Amino acid sequence: MELTVVMPCLNEAETVETCVRKALACMHEHGIDGEVVIADNGSTDGSQQLARDAGARVVHIAEKGYGNALLGGIRAARGKYVIMGDADDSYDFTNLMPFVEQLRDGAELVMGNRFKGGIAPGAMPPLHRYLGNPVLSFVGRLFFPSAIGDFHCGLRGFRRDSILRLGLQTGGMEFASEVVVKSTLQGLDVREVPTTLSPDGRSRPPHLRSWRDGWRHLRFLLLYSPRWLFFIPGLALMTLGLLAGAALTFGPVYIGNLAFDVDTLVGASAIVVIGFQAVLFALFTKVYAAEEGFLPEDKRIRKLVDIVTLEKGLIAGGLLGIAGLGGLVASLVHWGGRGFGELIPAESLRLVVPSATAFIMSFQTIFASLFISILGIRRSRETPTDIAASAAEEAAEAVTRTPAEA
Repeated sequence: MELTVVMPCLNEAETVETCVRKALACMHEHGIDGEVVIADNGSTDGSQQLARDAGARVVHIAEKGYGNALLGGIRAARGKYVIMGDADDSYDFTNLMPFVEQLRDGAELVMGNRFKGGIAPGAMPPLHRYLGNPVLSFVGRLFFPSAIGDFHCGLRGFRRDSILRLGLQTGGMEFASEVVVKSTLQGLDVREVPTTLSPDGRSRPPHLRSWRDGWRHLRFLLLYSPRWLFFIPGLALMTLGLLAGAALTFGPVYIGNLAFDVDTLVGASAIVVIGFQAVLFALFTKVYAAEEGFLPEDKRIRKLVDIVTLEKGLIAGGLLGIAGLGGLVASLVHWGGRGFGELIPAESLRLVVPSATAFIMSFQTIFASLFISILGIRRSRETPTDIAASAAEEAAEAVTRTPAEA
């Protein structure tokens, strides 16, 4: 079978029959060997029988959620290609050929773009059309090397085997983002075609919850981009803190009537430490995600980890510790010069704060080096059952060997 059209369904009695008939008519018109699968997520309005009567195959998906329903439908599909779309009659199932043609041409994921194809009046709330979709799509293009203009279009086609290899896991509305992000990161051939969006045919409110589901999409994009979640904010904080700290170490800084002194120096020190910790978290996340297969291996990170070995990290941490110790010794000398009596904070803190900061970063560097080394340990992917089976196999072979073979 060439094509399966998968539609998630939860109480779509008003529209599911129309959607099924449109998809089947399109396939019949163009001579496509295909089917329609309704991934039912627990409908109670008779949607299942209506879909069967229209010619669809219904599969029951017990686990709730948009992503779970779609993933269950994709697994149940018999076609080489899958086109997914909502069963609310908002997408044009009579015009599937642009997706099929791109798939036949070698594309592995074909996204619809509603902004290029046309959005009918009343089809998309203004909040989604002018804020939610444009902002989240921009964030997706910024965080990942993707040129997709409409990250959340519900009408899209793909090679079934290519998508199942991605190891999709999200069960909610963020499934739409996960497909695009993982396809991009894994280097699949991703393309885009214009499609239209019409007002849906339901009388009830949609399942989508704007702010909740928008946040889930944004959260997913952030979690899959350690560079933007940790590294860039951390680097910005470190740079700001180091510049401010360097200026304030030698004396107050005046900007007009504003005076910045040791209080600001303490704040700058905190910013440096927070930024450094964020940069380390970016490194931890990249190494861990690559080892576990959540993200593809980053060659730059792998090269950095190979260069910055445990021993080099310990040396770097030790040097920072020595610098901090030197500053503390200098502060003790300064205190001794005042007879170990009361100090002037504006003078003493210029020595103590940078020294304490160096000490903190010293231990952070040492601990980070140890932790990255632990993450880098290559563990066997075999389960205890696999190991036992292999041992039994070897033992059986040993028994059947002749003395000469042994």
